[in-house]
Amino acid sequence: MDNSICQAYEDEIQALEEEIRLLTEKYEDIQQESTFFSDEEILKSIKSFQRETQEETTGRESLSDLKAQLETLETDLSFLMKLTGFQFTSHSKKTVEKSKHRTVQKHRLSGKCHSLSFQLEFQLLEMQNKEKVSSVVSDLSIIMESREDSDVSKFVSSTEEHGNLLTFFRSLSTYAEWYEHRRRTFLHFK
Repeated sequence: MDNSICQAYEDEIQALEEEIRLLTEKYEDIQQESTFFSDEEILKSIKSFQRETQEETTGRESLSDLKAQLETLETDLSFLMKLTGFQFTSHSKKTVEKSKHRTVQKHRLSGKCHSLSFQLEFQLLEMQNKEKVSSVVSDLSIIMESREDSDVSKFVSSTEEHGNLLTFFRSLSTYAEWYEHRRRTFLHFK
């Protein structure tokens, strides 16, 4: 056989082997997720889902009711964005590790707080013990637009070191609000 034909077949075989490997990994992930829940929890979920679907078929909401709910939710979201100044533009989550009592997920989050853009990347470790779930943030990486301010750089470095997301969001909200006031004031005097 011609070498080029053999090479084409070998390339196709390698591509198929790679596809098989990816599908096997995906299947194993799904299997791990299904073993995360006990049979009792799965049965409860199925029964709950069946009750919900029965209720939906017997008491379907009208289209106008759904539109009213959507408008209410949009109003609430708009209020929260105005109140906090945060507007999230993207979020992605990838499960890195999953077992019965432990889950590790990698999150990427980007958005704006008033006029300051930010990006976060972190890992979230969730551990489940009987009734209690605890979460730990690690590998926090923050990218911000206004790194020229040394105080912001120190704050970002400290937050990355301690992995405290709540402190980051609270402080960013206050800082961004006053940053916006300063910016408008300086524009007024120009």
